[in-house]
Amino acid sequence: MSRHVPRAVSLAASVAWGELRHDPARAALLGVRLLPAGLRKRARPVERRLSARARAAGPGATPWTGRVPAPVGRTVRPVSGRVLHLVSNSLPFKHAGYTVRTQKLAEAQRAAGLDPHVVTRIGFPVAQGTLDASPLQIVAGVPQHRLLPWWLPYGQGPALARNAELAARLVERLRPAVLHAATDHGNGRVALALRETYGLPVVYEVRGFLEETWLTQAPGRSPRDAVYRKRRELETHCMREADLVLTLGAAMKAEIVARGVPEERVLVVPNAVDGAFLAPPPDGAPVRARLGIAPDEFVVGTVSSLTPLEGIGTLLQAGAELRRRGIPLRLLIVGDGPERAALIRQAARLGLGDGAALFTGRVPHAQVRDFHAVLDVFAVPRTDERVCHLVTPLKPVEAMASGLPVAASDLTAMRELVESEVNGQLILPESPLAWADGLEKLLYSQKRRFEWGAAARALVARDRTWDRVAARTRDAYRTLGCA
Repeated sequence: MSRHVPRAVSLAASVAWGELRHDPARAALLGVRLLPAGLRKRARPVERRLSARARAAGPGATPWTGRVPAPVGRTVRPVSGRVLHLVSNSLPFKHAGYTVRTQKLAEAQRAAGLDPHVVTRIGFPVAQGTLDASPLQIVAGVPQHRLLPWWLPYGQGPALARNAELAARLVERLRPAVLHAATDHGNGRVALALRETYGLPVVYEVRGFLEETWLTQAPGRSPRDAVYRKRRELETHCMREADLVLTLGAAMKAEIVARGVPEERVLVVPNAVDGAFLAPPPDGAPVRARLGIAPDEFVVGTVSSLTPLEGIGTLLQAGAELRRRGIPLRLLIVGDGPERAALIRQAARLGLGDGAALFTGRVPHAQVRDFHAVLDVFAVPRTDERVCHLVTPLKPVEAMASGLPVAASDLTAMRELVESEVNGQLILPESPLAWADGLEKLLYSQKRRFEWGAAARALVARDRTWDRVAARTRDAYRTLGCA
């Protein structure tokens, strides 16, 4: 047994005890996640039900609006170029666009001559069900620090205060020159508390507007709700108080400026890819054969977290319509999430059983290009929600780097990536017939697919590589006098 397990067990017990008193569903969910791998696999249906029940619960459901107290600390002499990234979670324990961005940005910063370190939110990954986690882990050359006390206080206020205390000890050991916090406001508020103690500049990276996402997660929610207003207030506070704000795209920058942040303090550092995604694509035949896809069948698909905002249901309806028109089409859905079971049921109702719609589940990031090689068109059928108009996702950037034409919902954020009739097609969101017509046009023109895919790859190679993004962050740090 790892020497770290006793501490993790104690920490997990503290989390479970707090949840048991306040939300038994979340306590049960943690218990399922702590099961051995074989038992947990068999308990997946139970885990999904508990996750759905507990999704909006827990101590962070209503944000704590108090100030995170500045921890006690001593003077440190910062090491030029050393960066401490404060994030909620990270690889290898959590795989999502958020964690991939953290890792790839840090790797590129190392290559650019910076010295990045990553620290995750207090309790991660033990509070999510991983017991064998050490305080320090090196992931592809990037040090990942975990804040794992013996006991985690319950409630967002006490937890963030303890988070700041433990992060202060790390700051004194590492002596970073800049604190680079990423969404959400918990990380930003801890960074601001550390600035108060050590005088270090704070960069706040806005990767999304989670209060807008919260609105979409249950019926009946509105911008008038107290939770929404508090979350928006806290995010805006972090943006305004930071020395510099980074964000993913022009639409997001406009939103941040509209909240009162001076435009000159907001810098766009977009989602990007590394060189592996720009290499010639692999042969898709082996994966096609494994999935039972015939050489003459078209394949439209996506790589995505399966959430309501992604609009996968629209893609399924469009695919069913195209098959009714006699088009030999398969749909390939790579990824996992809370909507997966419902989407599989929807596919069956639409007559997309027997492999017409293939759901692979989550795949390792290193295998994503193998699935890109199967596709003729990459689809981004996001819904017409405000948050989808604001936030530009990572997955279509990776697909474009692989030379795939992208069919995407006609949303403000997607227009920053996709130029209709040049590198892809913008389609009316949430309209299965419009999607069927747009995809049919693409599928029956191999020349168009090839030309648009080449243009998509060229755009990414020119503007959206991690080395370029790392250089922009390095230049941004220099404006703050810390790189």
